[in-house]
Amino acid sequence: MNLWFLIGVFNSPWSSFQGELFLFSFGQNFFVVPNMGMSGNFFLWSLPILFLGMVFWLVWHKGTKLDPKAFDQAWRDILLEKVGFYVALSPAERLRFEQEILYFFDQVTITGVEVDIDDTDRILVASSAVIPLFGFPELRFRNISEVLLYKDSFNAENQTVGEYRNILGKVGSGTMNRLMILSLPALHAGFEKEGTSNVGIHEFVHLIDKADGATDGIPESLMQKQYVLPWIKMMHRECTSIKKGISDINPYGASSDIEFLSVVSEYFFSNPDRFRKVHPQLYELLATLYRQEPKLGRKPIRSGPDPK
Repeated sequence: MNLWFLIGVFNSPWSSFQGELFLFSFGQNFFVVPNMGMSGNFFLWSLPILFLGMVFWLVWHKGTKLDPKAFDQAWRDILLEKVGFYVALSPAERLRFEQEILYFFDQVTITGVEVDIDDTDRILVASSAVIPLFGFPELRFRNISEVLLYKDSFNAENQTVGEYRNILGKVGSGTMNRLMILSLPALHAGFEKEGTSNVGIHEFVHLIDKADGATDGIPESLMQKQYVLPWIKMMHRECTSIKKGISDINPYGASSDIEFLSVVSEYFFSNPDRFRKVHPQLYELLATLYRQEPKLGRKPIRSGPDPK
């Protein structure tokens, strides 16, 4: 481990902590650590503990290997039947897809709320998470602990009874941070018919957007800086077309930059052949963003009907 002392002054805009910033390098991994008011000697004495913590993080979060044999054949049959993205992968890619599902199961709890769930439901949730990050073997979701599956659509109060039950998916915030809610019927619909929508992928793209600390429709955790401005220009141009009624993109995508990213991403993964034909420039930007082209050697995911 190398230590580069004092790379800057830490003055947090969201708290009262002030102090110094230290940069550590461990292999190809870099860690910025604030010294918030600790004496120099105390901070230096804490370095061994910090070092052990880094080793634990690298081994557990990046080096842990799950036994491929733990992937049940029945789960594989579900993928072959339901998830077109998986069907079109090479044998080696299928194994990696299965490994990512095992990691997801190991880290995230999937719970049915007033509804019994089965392996198919769990596989579809995990697939929704694996697909958008499949071009980044080194990345996994760290900002979710549990997915709740509701028996139907729900309202803003997360109730499945009463009025205004028009929500199919939601990423939690505040007291519901690290939670996601999905309508179980909508989850299945996203993998059953060709179309442009998939609520599972939609919500996990929101988590990708959220990962950089700002949910704004610009996933800077994945997007290289030189593509940010072209993305913003493309986004606003497409939203204008949607509002004019001259685009086949779900109108909900024009409601905000945040929703635009998720709406076009689910279209991109659900029906890549059609998306590339109708929106070639947008397709190229998303292919660059996600480091994958679902069209190449892969059949479109069977997705739900387009919202009216």
